[in-house]
Amino acid sequence: MSETGVSYAVAGGIARITLDRPPVNALTLDMIRAIVAALRRAAADGDARAVVLASAVPRRFCAGLDLTMLLGKTGEQVRPFLQALYVDLNDAQYSLGKPSIAAVGGAARGGGMTLAISCDVILAGQGASFGYPEIDIGVPPAIHFAHLPRIVGRHRAFELLFSGRRIDPQEASDLGLISKIVPDAELDAAATALAQDFAAKSPAAMRLGRAAFMRQNDYRRDIASAVEDFCDAVTTQAAQEGIRAFVEKRAPNLAPNK
Repeated sequence: MSETGVSYAVAGGIARITLDRPPVNALTLDMIRAIVAALRRAAADGDARAVVLASAVPRRFCAGLDLTMLLGKTGEQVRPFLQALYVDLNDAQYSLGKPSIAAVGGAARGGGMTLAISCDVILAGQGASFGYPEIDIGVPPAIHFAHLPRIVGRHRAFELLFSGRRIDPQEASDLGLISKIVPDAELDAAATALAQDFAAKSPAAMRLGRAAFMRQNDYRRDIASAVEDFCDAVTTQAAQEGIRAFVEKRAPNLAPNK
């Protein structure tokens, strides 16, 4: 396990970026910067023809932000993390030049959803689950306002984002949120097989085709707005109480005036 909780390896034309920060792969600034660096490394790596993003932690893909880093912080202090998670991650994926696959074999929440959806394809194990629980701690899931309505439609997106409820793989598939469900024991093999299929294609065709595809699905301007929205929200009394309650493993006191 690396110090950042992120490892990079290439074999058979496939670059594997692996999250390994037990118990839940909670994202720190160093960890998200390492993920972005790994994507940029894959972009420049002539031996890598496709990329797989996966987790080494059983039953966990990524739980989202390490909330302890948000306690008592100002919007400006939070901004570097959001710059990395929202803007830098999007830019790294946008310019990757080769297909990326998220292999989600467990829980993906909040920032974990951001990681998964940044990829071109999402494969989910039968034991995977998805969700946007930020609202339950008093923080709107601003980044997901940019892309989720485009994927599942405005009304379904609103219900998912503002209820914070858990989404199982079948519902995620029905909504078009993921590409395919596979048995948990076959997830790595399925991701590898798909990556090999992509890797066998003409690199120039994949690069040019993906660039055209990305241009049609660019929401860079919306991401910049999401950074501002999150910075504004995380400093509120309600958000700080919700985060503190989560860290202390108690119910938050989110009174209407907060």
